[in-house]
Amino acid sequence: QVQLQESGPGLVKPSQMLSLTCTVSGGSITTSYYAWNWIRQPPGKGLEWMGAIAYDGSTYYSPSLKSRTSISRDTSKNQFSLQLSSVTPEDTALYYCAREKATTPGYDYWGQGTQVTVSS
Repeated sequence: QVQLQESGPGLVKPSQMLSLTCTVSGGSITTSYYAWNWIRQPPGKGLEWMGAIAYDGSTYYSPSLKSRTSISRDTSKNQFSLQLSSVTPEDTALYYCAREKATTPGYDYWGQGTQVTVSS
């Protein structure tokens, strides 16, 4: 059973960087052909895909967030991370990490989500 767990600060000040980590257990983030995603949901809005890092380390970003987003991984810890720079209150959201298989649409495993609030 694959499990994902998000971690990081729940409160970030405007203009600062948001950093989150997703720790994966029950499966390796280097296993072919999975991709590891960051998805967020602002209050009262739908899910927004932010980006992903694939099993081979390739990264993919939402065009609307690409200039502010970086996704990396630590294979020794089986973790992948999100950095979002220059945050504003509009970045306040529930942030999720999730796994998808390249050949199957959708996400098969999700973390429980972590609330991040951007406020001074």
